[in-house]
Amino acid sequence: MTDRELIDFLGIAEKMKCNTRHSWTSTNRKESVAEHSWRLSLIALLLEREIENVDFQKIIKMCIIHDLGEAITGDIPSFLKTKQDSKTEQKAITILIEKLPEPQKTDMFTLFEEMEKRETIESKIYKALDRLEAVIQHNEAPIDSWLPLEYELQQSYGWEEAQVHERLSQLRQTAKQDTIDKIKRESKQ
Repeated sequence: MTDRELIDFLGIAEKMKCNTRHSWTSTNRKESVAEHSWRLSLIALLLEREIENVDFQKIIKMCIIHDLGEAITGDIPSFLKTKQDSKTEQKAITILIEKLPEPQKTDMFTLFEEMEKRETIESKIYKALDRLEAVIQHNEAPIDSWLPLEYELQQSYGWEEAQVHERLSQLRQTAKQDTIDKIKRESKQ
């Protein structure tokens, strides 16, 4: 990869820092797509030794690139995302990756295909962690930033995906309890 190819690709990816998500931070500001991807990668890194016989280098790569299309499309919350939105994001990812030289282009397309099919343990763990990070972030955000539907969604979102491994199921249960405690605590105020 030439310096120019790398810098040009990073220039597009930089928009992940600028594009905000539906989620809010604990300091009451919108979270960026890049911040979500960073912490998602950190969660994977921290759990690496707790889940055996899995390629965590691949999972971390998936975590880093999973929202790359949102550098172009921006974020649409999963509960609002339509099939057309998903197609638009997939097209953006394709356009972005096509700009890369080989072997990076093939490597990224292969990872995205694996993530989309969600058949491997790595792709299933990545998706569970992606959902878990969003739940954890919502629990950290001020409750007045929640939409009414999120009081229930916080307790169910990512539940099915977390069942891929006992450790993730346990973490999801803890996050659910944090949600319940937050609702009780902050509803009294």
